[in-house]
Amino acid sequence: MVPLSVLDLVPVGSGSTATVALANSTALVRRAEELGFHRYWVAEHHAMPGIASSSPAVLIAHLAAASSSIRLGSGGVMLPNHQPLVVAEQFGTLEALHPGRIDLGIGRAPGTDQRTARALRRGSGPMDAEDFPQQLNELAAYFRGEGPVVAVPAAGNAPSIWLLGSSGYSAQVAGLLGLPFAFAHHFSAENTMPALALYRERFRPSPILDQPYAMIAANVLCADTDTEAQRLALPGALSFLQLRLGRPGLMPSPEEAAAHPYTDEERLFISDRQSTQIIGSPQTVREQVLELVGRTGVDELMITTQTHDGADRLRSYELVADVMDLAPLAA
Repeated sequence: MVPLSVLDLVPVGSGSTATVALANSTALVRRAEELGFHRYWVAEHHAMPGIASSSPAVLIAHLAAASSSIRLGSGGVMLPNHQPLVVAEQFGTLEALHPGRIDLGIGRAPGTDQRTARALRRGSGPMDAEDFPQQLNELAAYFRGEGPVVAVPAAGNAPSIWLLGSSGYSAQVAGLLGLPFAFAHHFSAENTMPALALYRERFRPSPILDQPYAMIAANVLCADTDTEAQRLALPGALSFLQLRLGRPGLMPSPEEAAAHPYTDEERLFISDRQSTQIIGSPQTVREQVLELVGRTGVDELMITTQTHDGADRLRSYELVADVMDLAPLAA
């Protein structure tokens, strides 16, 4: 079996707070390390009340201090939102504090609406697509000590750089640069196979990699029974539906999700979304995880789990670790 990792969006449940959500993530990273998960990434999202992962670098510093050996990283830092020098300084600091444990996953999309993106960058318009390779090259140059200014302590403290994507663009760039590639299967499943094919076709060996290394992130929720897993998964689906409708909010409870007055179109949307997710009992999850890994041929699988209650999310990762025979890192 390939390594399994964690993608954490730090969900904030209805009736709860960001403080509780962040405490849940602290408990989860410690448990993930004990269970044998390979790496733990946090996402960058803005202006979403139900997601408390708006500042990856700050959160990674906290989670790294709360753990000892699991790799920590961003899944990802959205480069259009930041100056490359700032990202280099932040992640150079993280690498200096926790040598050999830091991943810098870079995304091309802003990860938010255009109004919020402008507020983040203090600019008047979106970054052009052609700017991304230039900003990426500038970022990498800082870690080599070759940037337009000296980035302290980035020079000599380079994290492992990954490219993230949900389409073919970043897949091609990652291949051409010889970088590891992480694909967002959890919200762009229809593009997974074409993107992975592009990455492998365009891959050129580099000082970083001799051969392609691909990871996908998938929605996985495991409970004692298929029925219970479906009950716990519905709030995440409703939360995503509300986001798509332009009404982002806190993660609803299973009771709130069950009582929601769904239209036929909304039920179809949720059914279609969940059709690419892995939801079920341990045996169901094991079978579907093995099928997904076998079908995609990935080198690593990153699991993201969205529940209203932090205990249910932690329990899901424990069940997955057990059924997938993970070896504890802290044995």
